[in-house]
Amino acid sequence: MPRRVRPEAQWLAEAARTNLWLVPTAETLCVTVLFLITRAVDSAAYYRGWHLPGWVIAGSADGARQILTTLAAALITVVGVVFSIILVALTLTSTQFGPRMLRNFIRDRGTQWTLGTFVATFVYAMLDLVAVGGGPHGDFVPHISITVVLGLTLIDVGVLIYFIHHVAVMIQLPQVIAGIARDLAEAVEHEMGSQGGRAHSRTAPEVEVLRAMMERGGGVVAAPESGYLQFVRRSMLVDLAVEHDAVIKLHHRPGHFLVRGHPFLTVWPAEAGPEIERWLRRSHIAGPHRPLTQDVAFAVDQLVEIAIRALSPAVNDTFTALTCIDWLGESLCRIARDWDPDPICRDSDGLVRLILAPISYDRLVQRAHEKVRQAAAGMPAVLIRQLDALVLITGSTRRPEQLPVLLAQAEMIHRLAKETVPEPADLADIEDAYQELVTLHRGDSGV
Repeated sequence: MPRRVRPEAQWLAEAARTNLWLVPTAETLCVTVLFLITRAVDSAAYYRGWHLPGWVIAGSADGARQILTTLAAALITVVGVVFSIILVALTLTSTQFGPRMLRNFIRDRGTQWTLGTFVATFVYAMLDLVAVGGGPHGDFVPHISITVVLGLTLIDVGVLIYFIHHVAVMIQLPQVIAGIARDLAEAVEHEMGSQGGRAHSRTAPEVEVLRAMMERGGGVVAAPESGYLQFVRRSMLVDLAVEHDAVIKLHHRPGHFLVRGHPFLTVWPAEAGPEIERWLRRSHIAGPHRPLTQDVAFAVDQLVEIAIRALSPAVNDTFTALTCIDWLGESLCRIARDWDPDPICRDSDGLVRLILAPISYDRLVQRAHEKVRQAAAGMPAVLIRQLDALVLITGSTRRPEQLPVLLAQAEMIHRLAKETVPEPADLADIEDAYQELVTLHRGDSGV
């Protein structure tokens, strides 16, 4: 069963993850609290004349300043050099496999924790440096704090080694592709879990009547801003519809590009349109890029982008394309089992209040295959792998209405092979893969 999750919570979690400042800020606050604690202990030892344990580093104020200054300079230098090298490497990689690599780098928790650890240690060293000064009993040296910062520096060395290994693994294309597939699986799970179970049929007569009434006499509300639709607050739109006793129909789904002034939704009755338009900015989020929240097609597009770049004459990396096709097939097997979004949102009384525009199963299959097929003309290995993936998806399909789109994709691949593959032996292999799918399709459809 999919996990029940609030879409707003998912959006906030994704927004919190896709930045390089949240984790470093949290770590900096933690070390600030740690410094206040160690500073309080150092002050108590200084004023009360406590004898510190032998493992605590002792020394003069000048020696403490020299140690802390050297550590702070070394830490900030390492941060700058390491991240500059990584960004250069990722920029070069993104030109070959797509700009999504940079966004995945920003979302990566290992990167964020590494940056936060170095920055937090630097802040701690600077606070220690400021704390060193004069006092009524001679120079005040925070011995415990200095010992702690040296311990944090040793941790930083381990983090640096981990980070080098982590990045070396992270920028490998198989790892990137598998990560995108995991994101797709999570997006499907969250999207299905956010809707819960259905108490009503999607094909209820009232829905068709409402759609017809909206087409004839609904009020059209324009998009207040341009950009990619990133998130829709469904609960807020349902509440607005209940408040004004209206029904709202969205023309776009997350991932679509909105143009300011063009139709965004339709309201029935039309008289409720102006009031709903006042709250429209709070009901959705638009921006310059597409996130995974509520946009399952985005992860599919990422895999397709890597595949078609790999098939381009400039790259000519067939094996990367085959890896993408494998993961696309695995993802579509999961979608074939779980993807059944309900386009209708109802209020507590069971009345239809919001009609969404979810992406269909057929469209997901088409997005996963068509651009790759178009880029794979004359490549038997790629065409055979696509047919093999369609066989796996057909085996995972539970509903007969999902089968025609799979067979249609196989037929297009078959026709392309006949037109672009000159070698008879290669054509025979493609024919075998195609006939396996046709046989499986006939058995599933009861032909």
